[in-house]
Formats: sequence, C-alpha cells, structure tokens
Amino acid sequence: MGRVTDEEVGSTGRIAAIGVAGGVVGGLIGGGAGVLFVPALDRFTSMTRARVHGTSTVAQIGLCVAGAATYAIGGGALDLAVGTPMAVGATFGGALGPWLLARTHETVLRVLLIAILLLTAAKFGIDAFGPPLFTHALVPPALLADPWFVVPTTLVVGLVVGAWSGAMGLGGGLLAVPAMVLLFGVELHVAAGTSLLMFIPNSVVGTVVHVRQGTASARWGWVLGLTSAPGVIVGALLGLALHTEVLGLVFGTFALLMAVREIVALARRRSRAGVG
Repeated sequence: MGRVTDEEVGSTGRIAAIGVAGGVVGGLIGGGAGVLFVPALDRFTSMTRARVHGTSTVAQIGLCVAGAATYAIGGGALDLAVGTPMAVGATFGGALGPWLLARTHETVLRVLLIAILLLTAAKFGIDAFGPPLFTHALVPPALLADPWFVVPTTLVVGLVVGAWSGAMGLGGGLLAVPAMVLLFGVELHVAAGTSLLMFIPNSVVGTVVHVRQGTASARWGWVLGLTSAPGVIVGALLGLALHTEVLGLVFGTFALLMAVREIVALARRRSRAGVG
C-alpha cells in the first residue's frame, strides 16, 4: 500500500494496528516498542525521520503507564530501589541523546549496541537451555547492599540508557532490562515492569521537547499511545504468565533479531559509503 501523510484520516486504522502490535511487544519485554513504531511509521507515513522518532516518544507515555500498572497490579513487582534513580538518570539522558549522537560516530554507537544485544541474547539463551551464564549479579552483593554505591551507580546507568535510547531511537527496554538483570541481579519479570516505570518521566520530558520544536505528530502519537494500552496489557500479562526461562528466551530471541537487524543496517551503510 502507498505511503500516507501524517494527517490523513483514512490511515487511522493502520496507525492503531501499529499501536496495538507495539503495545504487545512493549508489555512483553518491558519496553522496546520503538523498534516497531519507528520503522512502521517510516514505512506507512510521509513523516520525516525526526518526526517519526518524536511521534514514537509521544506514544511511549500511554504504553509505559499502562504497562507498569499492569505489572504492579497483575501479580508482578517493581524494584523502586533500582528503578527510581535509573528513571531520574534516564530522564536527563533523554535530553543528552541528541548531543551524544552529534558528537559520537554513529558506527561506534551501533557496534556497542550490537555487542550488548548479542551478550543479552547469549545470556538468556544459555540460561534457557543449560547452566546459567551468570549465576549472580555482576555487581558484588556487598556493594548492592550499600545505598551509597547503588544510588549513584543506578543513576549513571539510567543516564547512559536514556541517552543511548534517545540517540539511537530505540526502545529503552532493550538496554534497561539487561542492565538490571546482569548488573544488579533484578529478576526478569521485575526488571520488565520496572523498565516501563522508569521511562514514564523520560517519555513525558521527551514529548514536551518534541512537540514544542515540531518534531512530532501529536495526533498520531496519541493514537499510538491510546491503542498501545490494550496491547501492552496483553503483553504484560503474557510476560507475567511465562516462566522466567521462557520469558528470557523470548527476550533473548528479540535481542538477537535486533542485533541482526543492526548488523545488516551497518553493513548496508558501509557499503553505500564505499560506493560513494
């Protein structure tokens, strides 16, 4: 089907379908709906890339609120000790993302992202089929019990995750969830719900910035956000129902697919640069 403008009424159903699908993905893996929203909006609308990323940010508000509430009410738990300072860091990091992108070669960012995604896929894949790759958090237990270490550390991690997500235009859950699990030993279900919670203020701040500077379609952002709510509830409930190893396998598979996608995109970019 042809591309549509971001103000065409007849495309509302299509945008709503994207919202529902993105919501399911976001609820299941604790965020990351941007990896679906961004290419779908780029394919089915005539918005510029900047407006695509901004519109995806607007949609994250409804998705994150509904998802975090579902995890909290539906039998899950939220780790506020880790999640709160990470949320503060991610909020500031969201404003740092464009600055980071402007001053760091995109290839470096993509290579580092690929490395993290492959490590995440290996971690959850091995845990599902054999002895755990890591039997405990990478941060020593003695330090995890010290708030004077945990608070500033999680604040910095949140800052990096928020900045990286803002720079790359990807859902923060792809980075936040592995960071909580690998570094701080947060259980996977708890990490997924906490990730959704930590990106609520990040999304609000990002939305204000994007709407003010005209790099978002508020209309389509709210359509995506509202229609993603039922999807994220379904995804979150499904995630809560799955055993930790099964959910880890789902997350690891998704991370592997995203890593392959990034590798292909990087190879194509280098190929075009060589041709030029």
